[in-house]
Formats: sequence, structure tokens, C-alpha cells
Amino acid sequence: MRIGLAANRLHHAEPDAALFRWLRASGDGLRALDVTLHAVGRTFDAIVEQRALDGHAGLVRYPNGRDGGLMKLVAEVVGLGDGRTLDGVVYLIDPVDPSSIFPEAVALKRQCVIQGKPFLSTVASARDWVECERIHAGLAPDPGADGLHAFETQTVALIAHDAMKPQMLDFVDRHFALLSRFAGRVATGTTGQRLNELAWRHGWPSDQAWTQRFQSGPLGGDAQIADRVLDGRCQRAVFFEDPHVARQHEADIQLLERAVTTVTDTVACLTSPAVADRWAQAAARRAAMV
Repeated sequence: MRIGLAANRLHHAEPDAALFRWLRASGDGLRALDVTLHAVGRTFDAIVEQRALDGHAGLVRYPNGRDGGLMKLVAEVVGLGDGRTLDGVVYLIDPVDPSSIFPEAVALKRQCVIQGKPFLSTVASARDWVECERIHAGLAPDPGADGLHAFETQTVALIAHDAMKPQMLDFVDRHFALLSRFAGRVATGTTGQRLNELAWRHGWPSDQAWTQRFQSGPLGGDAQIADRVLDGRCQRAVFFEDPHVARQHEADIQLLERAVTTVTDTVACLTSPAVADRWAQAAARRAAMV
């Protein structure tokens, strides 16, 4: 498995920075899964300096970001053949670092979404991805990931743009039992109404909302959910974006994404139907194992 890796300066500047918190928590899993990390220049250098992956041969250096390192990751997410195709990307984002909104950084996420590959922009997302891949590989659950899977104490946001609402409804329909384990569910306006109607068809009490509805995205629903993320009242987001259309409320979408990356250790985000489906399958299997 080949995974691109980059971290904004904040996340590798100190020994206890986000990059190293993730590698300490997930290093054994990365080794067991034989993951090769294709790391942009300074991220690679910081890992070597901190000896954060000693004993793991799968670490490859790419150019620094200013020399095209992120651009190369974008191309390899799309796929170049000859062993130059990435299976996903870990990009630990500092939401106030200007480089996180450079064209190559935006394209990196966009191509992951288009190609149906994981784009993991927080420590929690990257940690949970390793755990779910462990489960898919037939390995035992890591007790260190139990907190990420304590869904009965968590709230999940279920957000889908117009063209992606059918995929969200299909995802929830197929994984209704798993998603009903969460302590709470939140959604923006139209998506929330359709999810409630689906839940009632599943037998959810008709006098109870399965999902708490906020305003529609263009009217501020993304901002309302971002506030819950920042306050620690929402721990997971399933966010199905349509990468092919311009959106009038793009700033609101970016606000929610920035909120998720601000609380990097505590919020996990899934950014496409294929990635969310693979996560749900692993989460259900893990629940049956512990």
C-alpha cells in the first residue's frame, strides 16, 4: 500500500507535534500493513530527525512542496502507472498555514475525492484509517483505537451536496444500524429531512428525529455544524462533496473543513462514498470482534 504524506510546518515542528502523535499511535499498524509512506521533503526530514519510524523501510522522500512535492502526489493519486499510483493521502493541515490553500493542496484533496481514495487531514482520521485497514487485513483490533470507535458517546455529521444526496441516502440505508449506534447525528437542512424520512421507513419512532437538522448549507448550516465541531460536540464527519461544480457557498464549506482540521486529534472525516463505505464495513466488523 502506497500513501502520500505531508504535514504543514506546525504539525512537525516539535517532538510532540501532530505528525509524531500519529506515528507513535499508528507506527505498529503501518509496519504490519507494509505501508510505504511517500513523504514530501520537510515532512520526510522531520520523521528522520525525530527517528519516528525507525525500523520501517517504507519511507520515500519526495521534493519539498515548493519544488513540486505536493504536485507529484496529486499526479500519483490520479495514477501514472509503473508503480506510481498512490492509494490515498495523509495531509495534516494547519488551517492558518497559507500553503494549505495553494492550488496543489486543493487539487490533492479534490483528486482523492474524485478517485474515491482516502484524504486524511487530521490525526484522528489518519489514526482511524490505519485501524480500519488493520481490520480489513484480518488483524486484531488495536485497543488504543477503542476511543475512536466509542460511537455511543459521539455525534456524527452527515453532509452531502445536492448531486451527492442520493449517495448519502444509499450509504445511510446500507449502514443504518451502525450509524444508529451514535449518540447523535446532525445534518444540514434537506439532507437531514431526507435522512429522517429514511429512518422512519427503517422503523425509527415516527415522533422522533433520527437526525438533528440545521439550516441548509447556503443559509449557514455548515457554520452551525462547524461550531459544534469546535466545541467538541461533534466527533466525526461524513462529508460527500461534489467536486465537479462551483458552489456559491464555498466559503461556508471551507469553514467547516477548517473547523475539522483545527481540532485535529479529535475529529475524523470521511470525504467520499467509497471511503465511507470501507470505513463502515470495518467499523461493523470491529464491533463484532471486541
